[in-house]
Amino acid sequence: MKSVMIAAGLIAIAALPAAAQDEARQEASATFIGQDGQETGRATLTGTSSGVLIDLEVSGLPAGQWVAFHVHETGTCDASDGHKSAGGHFNPGGADHGYLAEKGPHAGDMPNQWVDDAGTLRAQVFNAKVTLDGEQAIRGKALMIHGGKDDYSSQPTGDAGDRRACAVIE
Repeated sequence: MKSVMIAAGLIAIAALPAAAQDEARQEASATFIGQDGQETGRATLTGTSSGVLIDLEVSGLPAGQWVAFHVHETGTCDASDGHKSAGGHFNPGGADHGYLAEKGPHAGDMPNQWVDDAGTLRAQVFNAKVTLDGEQAIRGKALMIHGGKDDYSSQPTGDAGDRRACAVIE
């Protein structure tokens, strides 16, 4: 009996790291809406202890070019106002915009993404400055794909162009 209890205890201890890892991992999803108000793609977000992994596929974008990709501060995607309803970039720390800015980047800044010749963006992007829940939470905010590339320095948005696709993080 004693050896059964010891074995059960060892199994429980061995399972602790896996349980802790599952607790640290969180999931969210987002559905992209294009400029015409129609669904254009989806994203799956996985929160980890060191940031958020965003796996996305979005179509109907400017073909064969780089486009800006950001987290915006408001979880509203209204195509009738050009997705301006999503507000500015998510910036809880008050940083300047862009990777090349001396006091940047915003928490919502992410690298430009390549759109293929068919107008589809497929990417996996990791953002170490945000979480799904907590102080740097992006759940309830919006993912935004712009019509042009981010220059990583112009204030406050990187001269990224119009807002082509928006998705509320749920």
